[in-house]
Amino acid sequence: MMAALLLRRDKKSTAAHLKSDLNRTDNSSGVRQLQELLDSVLNPEKPPADTEALDWCKCLIAGEEGFEEFCKTVRSYDNATLCGLVWTANFVAYRCRTCGISPCMSLCAECFNNGDHTGHDFNMFRSQAGGACDCGDSNVMRETGFCRRHRLRTGENVPSVPRDLLLMSEMVLPRFIICIIQYLRDGYTEPAERDLQKVLQQLEPQITFLEELTKMGGAMRTVLTKILTNQQTFKDLSMGQEENVFAKKNYENYLSALKNSGLVSVEEKAQTGAAEPTRGSETGEDQDGQSIGQRKRVKLSSSTKDPSIMDSLKHKCFLEELLFWTIKYEFPQKMVTFLLNMLPDQDYKITFTKTFVQHYAFIMKTLMKSQESDTMSNRIVHISVQLFSNEDLARHVTEECQLLDIMVTVLLYMMESCLIKSELQDEENSRHVVVNCSEALLKNNTYWPLVSDFINILSHQSVAKKFLEDHSLLMLWMSFVSFFQGMNLNKRELSEHVEFESQTYYAAFAAELEACAQPMWGLLTHCKVKETQEYTKTVVRYCLETLQIWFDAIGFVDELAPNQVTFHLPLHRYYAMFLSKAVKCQGLDLESLLPDQEMLMRIMVHPLQIQASLSEIHSNMWVRNGLQIKGQAMTYVQSHFCNSMIDPDIFLLQVCASRLDPDYFISSVFERFKVVDLLTMASVHQNTALDGEQERPMLEGALTFLVILSSLRIHLGMADDEILRAEMVSQLCMNDRTHSSLLDLIPENPNPKSGIVPGSCSFEEMLSAVADFKAPVFELGGSMQQGMYTPKAEVWEKEFDPIMVILRTVYRRDVQSAMDRYSAFLKQSGMHTTGNPWPPYKERTPLHPCYKGLDRLLHCKTLHIVIFTLLYKIWLDHSNMSEHVLCMVLYLIELGLDNQVEEDKGDEVRPSHCHDSWFPGTNLLSNLHHVINYVRVRVPETAPEVKREREPPASTSAEASNFGQAQVFSLVAERRRKFQEIINRSSTEASQAVRPKSSSTRWVPPGTPPQLVTEILEIHESMLSLLIKLHQKLSAKQNSLSATWLEDMDANPNRHAHGDGITAIERILTKAATRSHQSKRSIQEICGKVFPPVAPKKNSPTAKKTMDKEERRQRARERQQKLLAEFASRQKSFMETAMDVESPDTEAAMDLGASEVKESEVLYDCVICGQSGPSTEDRPTGLVVLLQASSVLGHRCKSDEAKKLPTTDEERIYPADTCGAAHDVRLALMQSFFKDSSCLQSVSIGWDGGVYVQTCGHTLHIDCHKSYMESLRNDQVMQGFSVDKGEFTCPLCRQFANSVLPCRPGRSTEVVSWHMPSNKKTSVLVKEVEDLQEQLGFFPTESNLSKEMELVIKDIKNTTQRKYMDYGKNPGSPDNDFLFMYSVARTNLELELVHRGGNLCSGGASGAAKRSCLNQLFHVLAMHMRLYSIDSAYNPWTRLTQVAPSRDKMNSRVCLDDERPEVPMLFRDCPSLLIIFVLTMPQPLRKEHFICLVRMLYNLQYTQALAALSAKFSPEERQAWSTSGTLKKFSLFFYMINCPFNTICALLLCFLSQLSSSVWSPQSIEYSLQQFCLPYLRLSCLLQHHLYGDNLSGCPEEEEFSGLAGCLGLLDPAPQPSNPMYSASCLDWTVSAFDLMSQWCSEVTGLADTQAEKSMTLLVQDLQWASPHLLHLPDNYNTIFQYYHKKACTACKKVPKDPALCLVCGTFVCLKGLCCKQHGICECVWHSQHCGAATGIFLLINASVIIIIRGHRFCLWGSVYLDAHGEEDRDLRRGKPLFLCVERYRVLEQQWVSHTFDHINKRWGPHYNGL
Repeated sequence: MMAALLLRRDKKSTAAHLKSDLNRTDNSSGVRQLQELLDSVLNPEKPPADTEALDWCKCLIAGEEGFEEFCKTVRSYDNATLCGLVWTANFVAYRCRTCGISPCMSLCAECFNNGDHTGHDFNMFRSQAGGACDCGDSNVMRETGFCRRHRLRTGENVPSVPRDLLLMSEMVLPRFIICIIQYLRDGYTEPAERDLQKVLQQLEPQITFLEELTKMGGAMRTVLTKILTNQQTFKDLSMGQEENVFAKKNYENYLSALKNSGLVSVEEKAQTGAAEPTRGSETGEDQDGQSIGQRKRVKLSSSTKDPSIMDSLKHKCFLEELLFWTIKYEFPQKMVTFLLNMLPDQDYKITFTKTFVQHYAFIMKTLMKSQESDTMSNRIVHISVQLFSNEDLARHVTEECQLLDIMVTVLLYMMESCLIKSELQDEENSRHVVVNCSEALLKNNTYWPLVSDFINILSHQSVAKKFLEDHSLLMLWMSFVSFFQGMNLNKRELSEHVEFESQTYYAAFAAELEACAQPMWGLLTHCKVKETQEYTKTVVRYCLETLQIWFDAIGFVDELAPNQVTFHLPLHRYYAMFLSKAVKCQGLDLESLLPDQEMLMRIMVHPLQIQASLSEIHSNMWVRNGLQIKGQAMTYVQSHFCNSMIDPDIFLLQVCASRLDPDYFISSVFERFKVVDLLTMASVHQNTALDGEQERPMLEGALTFLVILSSLRIHLGMADDEILRAEMVSQLCMNDRTHSSLLDLIPENPNPKSGIVPGSCSFEEMLSAVADFKAPVFELGGSMQQGMYTPKAEVWEKEFDPIMVILRTVYRRDVQSAMDRYSAFLKQSGMHTTGNPWPPYKERTPLHPCYKGLDRLLHCKTLHIVIFTLLYKIWLDHSNMSEHVLCMVLYLIELGLDNQVEEDKGDEVRPSHCHDSWFPGTNLLSNLHHVINYVRVRVPETAPEVKREREPPASTSAEASNFGQAQVFSLVAERRRKFQEIINRSSTEASQAVRPKSSSTRWVPPGTPPQLVTEILEIHESMLSLLIKLHQKLSAKQNSLSATWLEDMDANPNRHAHGDGITAIERILTKAATRSHQSKRSIQEICGKVFPPVAPKKNSPTAKKTMDKEERRQRARERQQKLLAEFASRQKSFMETAMDVESPDTEAAMDLGASEVKESEVLYDCVICGQSGPSTEDRPTGLVVLLQASSVLGHRCKSDEAKKLPTTDEERIYPADTCGAAHDVRLALMQSFFKDSSCLQSVSIGWDGGVYVQTCGHTLHIDCHKSYMESLRNDQVMQGFSVDKGEFTCPLCRQFANSVLPCRPGRSTEVVSWHMPSNKKTSVLVKEVEDLQEQLGFFPTESNLSKEMELVIKDIKNTTQRKYMDYGKNPGSPDNDFLFMYSVARTNLELELVHRGGNLCSGGASGAAKRSCLNQLFHVLAMHMRLYSIDSAYNPWTRLTQVAPSRDKMNSRVCLDDERPEVPMLFRDCPSLLIIFVLTMPQPLRKEHFICLVRMLYNLQYTQALAALSAKFSPEERQAWSTSGTLKKFSLFFYMINCPFNTICALLLCFLSQLSSSVWSPQSIEYSLQQFCLPYLRLSCLLQHHLYGDNLSGCPEEEEFSGLAGCLGLLDPAPQPSNPMYSASCLDWTVSAFDLMSQWCSEVTGLADTQAEKSMTLLVQDLQWASPHLLHLPDNYNTIFQYYHKKACTACKKVPKDPALCLVCGTFVCLKGLCCKQHGICECVWHSQHCGAATGIFLLINASVIIIIRGHRFCLWGSVYLDAHGEEDRDLRRGKPLFLCVERYRVLEQQWVSHTFDHINKRWGPHYNGL
C-alpha cells in the first residue's frame, strides 16, 4: 500500500523524503518503506528492458540532487592511488620494459604520456585481449615510471566520506544486484537453447549502470565491495522468498546449473565408483584409444591432493555467483569490464582472486565446450593477467587455494580429453598415449589461456619454488609432459604419394613450445644459483624416471622401428636443459646426474634419429610425404623453436657422446645415416637402404653432423654474451638484416613472454661491435630500402663460422648466400682472389671440464678408418664423393689435431682391441702417418677390382688375413657388440669374434643380390700421403709440395686462415708437422719422393663418365655466364637509352623535339612489328602516352614553405591561398562583369584537374596497337591495369600508358625555311599574322589519321571530370571546349616548368623534355582548334596591335547590343593569348610570325606590369613619380616608350586606391616589372623550344630575364654591356605606344564605378607561384598518432576504424568507412577525385603507411616514418618510436610532382571505390 503511494509521487521528492527518514535515529519506518518500494520497483518478473526500475535506483541513490551531481560529489572523495583503467581489445596502450617488474605490465596513453620514459625501452601496442593500466601499482612496476598523478598519490589526502552520502547506495544496491542475478538465473537454461546474447542485450543498461558506479572512484568501490563480499546479505536475499514462485523457480534453475560445475560431473562420479575395482588392472581396457583416455583420466583425476577441485561449486556471496554467471554466459565484455573496474580496491582484489581460483576448473571446462573459444580465451586472460602478475597475490592464492594443484590438474584434465594411442616403435603393444594433434583443442590453441596463466605464475620466484619443492606435483607435471612425447608421428611413405597432407604439425610445434618448453624456461630462470641445486636434481631424477616409463611403455630396447620419426621429445629436452643449467650455473658434477650407460644409449637414439631424418628429408627421401614434412624440418631449426628443440637435442647427444664408447657412437651415427655400405675401399658397392643419388647428401649430412657435434659449444662452455655474439654473426653472415628481423631471428632463452633477450642490455652493444649500420639509400625509381646491419670486415675475417650458419639456416640457400658473401669479402679485401674459397676453419672455445670426453670422438679408430677410406675414395674419384665431403673430412682431422685427448690411465684397464689391424692406437696425430698396406674388401663379382688377376705377396697373406672382416662390416657389428657388452655387464666377452654380416637382418634386402666376393686391395698409403696426393690433385701440379715447403711455411703462419682446399690441406700438414716430429719426417719423406701421376685407376667407366659430365657442366656454366653477361650489358644500354624516368643526362631513344631534320621524312620504329617508316595519313604512327588528370599546379601556394599538418584543435589549414582557388575566383569575378565568351578566352583553366600528357618515347603503328590491345583483352593473366579502360603497358619498356598520340605526317626539308630568321619589319609581320588569322579553318580530309586525332581528343576529355571542363555559363558550348583545349597545352607547359624547378636557368633539355610529346600534342590540339574560328570583330589581335578608329563607335556598339562588355586587354592572360594564337593559326607556323606574336603580347604584358605596379603605389608615391623631374633621372622609361609614365599613371589614377605604402626605388621597380613579366617569357621560350627545337641556354638566376629575352629575339643577342638590363628595352611598338596604352587603359576606366573597385583585384594579379609541396609533417609520428587515432570524422562524427589523412590538403577521412560513402564511393576515393583529380596520397594513421590512389587503382607506397634503426613499422606492430625520414618524404613529393607514381610503383590493384 505504502509502496503504491510512493510510486505515484515524484521520484526526486520520494528519494529526499526516504533519505531524511533513514537518517533519523529510529529509522525502522524508513527502512520498511524503502524495502516495500524496492519490492515493487525491482520485481524480477518485470521484463529487464523496462528502464523504470533503473531510473528509480538512480534517483534513490542520488537523493535530492540529480544523478550527475551525485557522481561529481562522490568522485571528489576518490581515494584510489592506482589508475586501474580497463580497456578492451584494440585499445592502444604502452609497455615500458625499463619500468616493468612483471613482463605483462601495461600503461594507458594518459599515464604513459604524463610519466617520464625518455631513453627507456618502451613500445606502443594494440591490446589483443584487453588489459588494465598498472600505473600506481608498485608490485608490477617501478615507482619511477608512475605518472605525475599517481606518483604524488593525490588519493591519500582526500577527506573521509560523510556517512549520509552513500547511505542509500548501501540499501538499494544489494537489491539491485540480486535483481540482476535473478534475471541471469532466469535467462539460463541447460542446455543453452535460448540465445544467451539476447538475455545479455536486455541486461545491458543494468550492467552499464554498475560500470558507471565503479568509475565514481574509491568511495563507491568500497561500498560495492562490501555488498559483493557480504555473506549474510547473500544468504538473506539469494534463496528467494518462500511466497515468491518466480524467485523459487530461478533458485532451482541456479542449483541445477551448479550441479555440473565440478571438474568431474555427477554422472562421471557415479561411473568412477563402478570402475574402481578394475582401475589398476588391464582387463577393463578396450582396443580403441578413447577408453584408455577415459580410464587414465579417472585414475589421474583421483590422484590429486585436493578433492575439492573435483566437486561442484558452492557460493557464499554475490561476487561468487556473479562470476559464476559471467562464466556460464561465456564472459560477456560488459561483465568482465565491471569485474575488472573494481580491482583498484585491495579487499575486492584479494576476494575476487580467490573466487577466480575457486572457479578455475569450471572456467576451463566451459572454455572447452565454447563455440567462441577465441573470444573467450582473450577475455579469460584479460582477467587472469591482472590477478596473477602480482607476486604477493599469486603467492597468497598458491598457499591458500592450492592454485598450482588446480592448474596442473586442470591442464591434465584438458589434455586427457584428446589422447590417442601412440604408434611409435611397437604399434601393437604400446601402452603410451599421446595427444591427438588434429583435435580442435590443439588445433585452435584452446589450452592457451591456461598455459599462459601457468607461465605467468611460474615467473614469480616464490611460486616456482613451491612448485619445485612439491614432488607429487612435479611427478604430475612430468606425466603431463609425457603426453607430448612422441606426438605427431611421421611414417615415411615408400610406395605412393600421401593422399592428404595434414597440417597438424603447426599444432604440435605450438603445443610443445607453449605447453612444455615455456614452463620449462620459466622454471629454469629460478635454477641459476648453487642454493637451488636440489631443485635441479629433483627435476632431473623425475625426467629420467619418466623417460624410463616411456621407453617401457613404447617397448623400446635398442633398435628403432624403421621409417618413423617424431620431432617431439619434450622429456629429453627437459632433461638436457636442466643438465646444462646444473653444470653451467650451479656447479653440479655431471656424473652425479647421469644414468647408467645402457640408459644413455637409449636416450641417445631418438634425438639421433631426428638428426638423420633431417638429412633424409633434405635428400628427398621423404618426398612422398608431401611438403609438410619439409615444413617440420624447417620449423625444428627455426629461430623461435631452435633453442627449445635442436639445441637441447644436440647438447644431449654431445653428453651421450662424451660418456659412451666413441667407436660405438661413431658406428651408430653412420648406421643411423644409412651410409655404412658406402664406406668401403672398393669403387663399387651395394647400398640396400639408399638410392644412388641419396648417398652423397646423406654422407655429407652424417659428416656435417659429426662436425657440428664436435665443434658446437653453445651448452659446453660458452658464456651468454659469446652465444649472443655467435648467433648474431651467423645471422648477419647469411644476409644483411634489419634490427627487428635480427631481434626476431636470435633465439631468446628466458621466459619468451618477457620479450627480453638474455643480457638484453648488451644486445645493442654487441650489435655495434659486430656490425655496421647501412642507412637506407633512396633512388627515385628504386624500391624503398630499410636501414640494414652488415657484418664488419674483421667479423668476416675472424668470426665467420660456417658450422653455426649451417645449424641455424632454415633454407639451404642461406648457407650458399653466406658463402657467396664471404667470397665477395675475400675478393674485395684481396685475401683470396682465385677460385671459390672453402668455409673457413674456426678455433673453438675450450670445453667445460665435464664434457672433455667429447674429444675422444675425434680420437677413435672407427672415425680414423672412415676418414682414411674417404680420403682414399676422393683421391680415386669414386662415385658420390664431393667437395663438401672432403671439406668436412678435413674439418674433422683439424678438430682432432686441435683437441688432443690426455691419455688417461683408465684406458689401460680396458684395452680397446677394436680395429687393431688398422691402427695401433687411438691418437689421431700418431695414426696420421701410419701406413696401411692391404685391405680386404667384399665386392660384387662385376666390380673392376675382381677382374685383375694378381697374387698377393706371400709374406703378407697372413697379415692380410688379419684385416679379415675389415671395416665395412665391423661398423654395425661393432656397435651391436658394444651394446651387448654393456647389457651383459661383462668384459670377458670382449673377444675379437666379430659377428657375420647376416646377423644384421635389417640390412638384407628382398630378392637375391649379386654374389659378393672377397678381394684384397694393395694400398700402401697413410692419411698424410693421401692428403699430399690430394693437394697435388687439387692444385693440378705434379709436385705441388716441394720437400722444403714446411720450412717456407714457418715464415708466414697466417696465410692459411682463408682459402680453398689446397690451403686447408697445407694448414693441416703444418699443424701435424709442428705437433709431431714423426709426422714432420713422414711429410718431408713423402714430398721428397717424386710422385708418378695420379694412379690410373679411373678405368672404371662410371668414373670416366662423371669426369666428362663435370667437364661438360663446367663448359655449359661458362657459356651460360657469357650469355648472361652479354644480356645484362644489352639490357643496361637499353635501360640507359629508354627507361630512366628521372635522369636529365640520358640520351633518349629518339629526340622527338628535334628540329633540323635533314632527310625528307621523320622515320619511326614500331616497337610491336619492328618496322621502321614514316607516319602517313593511311597508316599513322603514334607515341605511347599516359594521360592523367592533375591538380598539382592548383595546389601551389605563394609561399615556398609547405603548410603544416595540424596536430592540435587550434591549428587549421586554409585552402583559399592556392593557385587553383585564386584562378577560380578570378574567372568567377570576370564572368560577373564581362561577356562570357570573352572571359573564356582571357584565362586558362586546368590548374585543378588539368590533363597532363607524358610518354616513354616509344612509337608504334596505331593498327599494331589495336591488335596488341585485343591480345591483352584475351589474356587471362591477372593484370594490374584495366584493358577495357584502354590501359596497357608499353610493349618495349613496360611503362604504364593509356593512349596513343598520333605523330604528324613527315615534315619535308622545306621545314628548315620556316625557321629562317627574316629581316622583315615588325609592322609587316603584324599584318601577315593578321592575314593568316583571317584564313578560314581548313577541315582535314577524312583519313585514318584524322580519326585517330579525334579519338585522342576524346581520350583527353575523358581523362578528367566534367566539372574541370565546364566553366562557361552554357555547359558544352564551343567556347568551353575551346578553353579546355588550349588549357591542356598550358597545363603541360606549366608542369614542365615546375619539373625544371620553376625556371629555365638550368637550360638544356630536362629528362622530361627529351621524351616530351608536346610537339605532337600541339599538332593534335591545333587540328582540333582550327575548327573554331574567332569572329574578326572580337579578335584580340586587332586590339593588341591597332588603335581603334573611334571610341564612340565601340561604346555605341556595346550599348546597342545590350551585352556585357568584352574583357579589357589589361585583364587578359598573355600566355593564354599566345597559346590561342599559336594553336588557331595555320600550321606549321613560321618562326618569324611566332616571334611577332611574342613581341606584341610582351607589350601588353609589360603594360599590365606597370598597371599592377602603380596600383600598389601610395598616393604620395604616385604623385612623386608622376612629376617628370624624377622620371628624367630614370632613363628606363625613355628608352623606348614614346609616352611619359605620368600619362599612364594619370589614366590609372582615377580609380586606383591605396594598396601599399612601401617605398619604391627605381631598382625595386625594375625588379618588380621583370618578375611580373618572367612567367610569360618562360612559357614563350618553352613553347619556342618545343615548336622549333631551339636550345635553351642556361644562365644564372639573376640574368634569367635577359637570357630569355635574348632567346626570344626581344633583345639584340649582342653581348650586353655591364650596365643593368631594363625590361623596357624589349618593347617593340608598331603604332603609337601612347595611343595603344591609352586605349587599353580606357577599357578599364570605362567600366562603371561600382565595378571599379572589384576590377582592381583583376588588375593586380600575382603570377608567381612557388613549387608545389606536400604538407609539412611533424618529426615524431606519435604526435600525429595521438591526435588523429581518436579524432572523430567530420562527416559522420564517429571515430573511424581506419582513419587516414590526405597529405596534399590535410583532410581527415575514413578509409573503407561505409558511414561516409557517397554515391557508392568510399571517402578516400571520393576525396582523391576532388582534391587531386583522382590522385590521392593518404597516410593511414593506424598503420603508418602511405597509400596512393590513382584513378581506379591503388597501391601501398611504404612509410615515410622510420624507427631509430631506419625501419618501417607497418601496422605499428612493434610500436617503437617512429621519426620522419626526410629523404623518403622528398621522394614521395617528387613522384607526386613528376606524376610518376604509375611508373615507379609496381604493385597496383583495383580499389572498386571501396577505400
